[in-house]
Amino acid sequence: MLVLRNVQTGYGNILALKGISLRLDSGKIITLLGANGAGKTTMLKTIMGILHPFSGSIEFEEKEIHRFSPQKVVSMGLSLVPEGRRIFPHLTLYENLKIGAYIRWNKAEITEGFQEVTGYFPVLAERGKQLGGTLSGGEQQMLAIARGLMSRPRLLLLDEPSMGLAPAVAGMVFDIIQKINRKGTTVFLVEQNAQMALSIAQEGFVLETGSIVLEDNTRNLLGNEMVRKAYLGE
Repeated sequence: MLVLRNVQTGYGNILALKGISLRLDSGKIITLLGANGAGKTTMLKTIMGILHPFSGSIEFEEKEIHRFSPQKVVSMGLSLVPEGRRIFPHLTLYENLKIGAYIRWNKAEITEGFQEVTGYFPVLAERGKQLGGTLSGGEQQMLAIARGLMSRPRLLLLDEPSMGLAPAVAGMVFDIIQKINRKGTTVFLVEQNAQMALSIAQEGFVLETGSIVLEDNTRNLLGNEMVRKAYLGE
C-alpha cells in the first residue's frame, strides 16, 4: 500500500531521516517505535507532504506522492492524526469534524461520515455544539481521530494517540483503533507506549536517529532483547 524508498528528509542542513526504506501492506496495523528525536514525526510529515524529501521516493498504491501537497495527499486516501491532537479549540465539535471532511462536497457523504465517526465515539454525538477546547483530554483525542476519519482514508497515520491520557482512556482509544482497522482502514501507528502498540499491531519497525534498525512481526519484536530493554523497560 505504501512504499518508501531511500527517503532522506531534514530541516535546513540537519538530516532527520537517513535513507529510510519500508513497506506497509494494506489491511494491517503497523507500528513505528523510537525514542524522542528518532524521526518518527518527521517520517509522518514526509509521507503526508508537509515535508518533502531531499531524495528518495514515496509511493501510495503504486502512485508517487512525494512531490504532492498535503491537500493532494489527503485526496489520495491518507489522513494524519497529529501529535498533541491539534483540534481547533474555539470551534465546536461538529465544526472540527466538518473541517476533516473538507475534500468532500456531497452533504449526504458528510452526514454519513458524522454517523460513522460518532458510532466509534458515541460521547461525541452528545457534544456536537460544545467547543473543542472545553472537552477533556481523552475526548479531544477522540475528536482528533474522528476528524481524521472524516476524509474516509484508506491509510490512517496516528502520531502518539495515547500521549497524556490516563491508562483507562488510552485503552479505550486503542480498542477503537482496532475497530477502525477491522472495518478496513490500514493504520500506521507511532506510539511511545511500546507494549500497547505491539499488543494491537501485526508488524513493527524500530527507528533510531533517522534509520530503521529493526523490522519484524510484533510477536518477534516482543521477544527481541533490544526491544525489551529499550522500549519495554526490562
